[in-house]
Order: sequence, then C-alpha cells, then structure tokens
Amino acid sequence: MVASGISIAVFYLVPFFIITPKTNLFIFIAIFIGLETVVRSLFNGIAGAKFKKPILIVGLNPQTLELSRFIRKNPQLGYEIRSLANISSVSNGIDEEFKKFHIVDGVGNLNQLIKNQRINTVIVSPEAYQIPEIIDIFYKSIENKVTFRNLSSFYENTTGRVPLGAINQIWFLENLSEGGKSSYELLKRSLDIVFGITLGLLSLLLYPFIILAVKTSAGPVFYKQKRLGQNGKIFDILKFRTMDKDAERLTGAVWTVEGDPRITKIGNFLRKTRFDELPQLWNIIRGEMSFVGPRAERPEFHNSLRQEIPFYEERYIIKPGLTGWAQINYRYSSSVADSAEKLQYDLYYVKNRSFVLDLGIILKTANIMLRQAGR
Repeated sequence: MVASGISIAVFYLVPFFIITPKTNLFIFIAIFIGLETVVRSLFNGIAGAKFKKPILIVGLNPQTLELSRFIRKNPQLGYEIRSLANISSVSNGIDEEFKKFHIVDGVGNLNQLIKNQRINTVIVSPEAYQIPEIIDIFYKSIENKVTFRNLSSFYENTTGRVPLGAINQIWFLENLSEGGKSSYELLKRSLDIVFGITLGLLSLLLYPFIILAVKTSAGPVFYKQKRLGQNGKIFDILKFRTMDKDAERLTGAVWTVEGDPRITKIGNFLRKTRFDELPQLWNIIRGEMSFVGPRAERPEFHNSLRQEIPFYEERYIIKPGLTGWAQINYRYSSSVADSAEKLQYDLYYVKNRSFVLDLGIILKTANIMLRQAGR
C-alpha cells in the first residue's frame, strides 16, 4: 500500500510523456514495490543477524520443545536458540525433535557455555530450581549481564499461551486473583448489555433471510443445546441450526470435524461467517455469556476433558464468550489434544483479560467473519 501510494504520487510529479499514463503508472508501481521488497529483505537480514538475542533453554520437557518450535518458526520475535541443556541424568529417550537443536548434557559446563556463546537470555525450567549446583552457576553468570526468565512466564509472553506442564496450584493463586478485576468486570457487563441489545436488535434485520436459508433443509430453524457457563452453571445456548435434523440421534454427542458431513450447505456458510451464533446475543443480554471469553463447552465433553486435562475447570472462572482468545488463535476443537491446546489460550486470557485485549479479539473476529474463515 505504501509503495503504491508513493508510486501514484511520483506518477503525477514526474510524468513520462513518451509513455501512456496507464503504462507509466504500472512501471512506477512495479519499481517501488520491488524496491520496498528489497529494502525489507535487507533490513530483516541485517536485523536478524545482528540483533537476535541468543538464548539458552535449561531443561528438556514438552514445554521447552513447544517453545523451541515456536521460536524457530517465528524468527521475527528476535530470538535465536543457541543450545538446550539436558539436566536429567538420563540421556536416552530424548524426543527426536530435540535433536534438531544443539543439546548440552549436564550442568558442569553451563557457565563456560554462557560465556562462549554470548548468551543473552537463559530460560529456566521448573526442575532446574531443584538442583543447587545450577543456582550457583546462574548466580555467577549475573556478571555477564545475562537475563534469567522462568519457563512459564517467558513461554506465556512469547506464545500468548500458558504452559500447562510448567504451572501448578501456586501459579493460580499468584496469577488468577480476581480482586483486582471487579471494576473491569462491572464495566464489561455494562458494555455487554448495551452492545448486546443494540446488535441484537440490528441482527433482527438478518433473521428473515437466515430463517429462509435454514429452512431449505428439513428441521427446526433454531438449535438449543446445554452448555457450561461461569462456575460450571449449565444454561441453554441458542444458535441457528447448521446440521441435519437429529444429527446426533444415533451417535450421541460427538466432536465436529473438518468437512463434517452432518453440516448443511447453508450451515457451512453460517459457520464461516459466524452468523449461526447471532441468537447468542440474547444469552449475553441475559448474563449467561459475554462477548469475549472461553468457549462454552458441552457437559458431555466437559466430564471427560476435566479428567484428562489438568486445570481444565479453571477456565470457568469467568463467563464464556461469543468469541475469545482461543477461538481466534486455534482451530475448532475436535479432540482432547485440541482442547488442551485451547485451554492454554483460555488461561492466558483469564489472567491477562483487559479492554485492550478484548478489543483486539473483537477486531480479529470481525476480520474472520469478513473473510468467512470461521468453522
């Protein structure tokens, strides 16, 4: 856009009289887009080589592997993993993907490693704090102007998720205190009512068209389903029907999967645009939901998820939302593994929720609706 704008400006300031105006404009746009691409590539290359912070991750576990993958896939974050330290006495059985990185066994040479590799930041896993020798090494490394970060906080700030394997009940006591959120929650509820009523009334203009479209397949227009709300309270959620009539009559409650054959053609469109969720505005007005929050889960799935995923019930500290941090950052849940991933995003939102974060989520959701990228 910037290149095109400059090109148009130069087009009028420096015309080429021997070339037709359309060709002239095209040439300028092509030249400036090319220059912008070259400059950006050079800047990213120089910045990447010179300004990336070398980091050392201490401890090999699923969370450090996830973090290592994330940093490698996102070089724009400005970090470079120099080494991972295996502080376990067992060297065998290390995940094969860890071997893509430089692994250092033991703790004896960590101080020298920090100096030789000019480590800027050391990420410390919880198990490392149980080894007194490591604490002494870290203390001596302070003079090298090294920054030390615990795994859970660095992982959270970098990925926008909370690592389930690196937190415990103490983390919840320290980070999910609700006393300081009372003013935010009061104002958020007021805004939910005002915008819920306003958008609810405006959405009525779309109802006749959506109803006629839904009626092209057999079955009711609206679909009512039990969901879990704040503090585990069950309520009825209302949506436009997007699946065949009695879709779960023979199977019972099952996950919705990509390309689910139960979804009607109109239902597919409604899901992509999120129009199927318009009736949930009345759930927001009634106080059962909010505009932003974790997804309201079905009781049938909740009972198994809480047994298999640690801290799963903590997502119900707040009201479920029409959209949320997990919904815009991760695909639709279709398994226990997906739900565990989304819980990490939910906990991040519960801890960091604010009007700024809410606004960002709403804008991203609007973008998804316009691109019909929902599911």
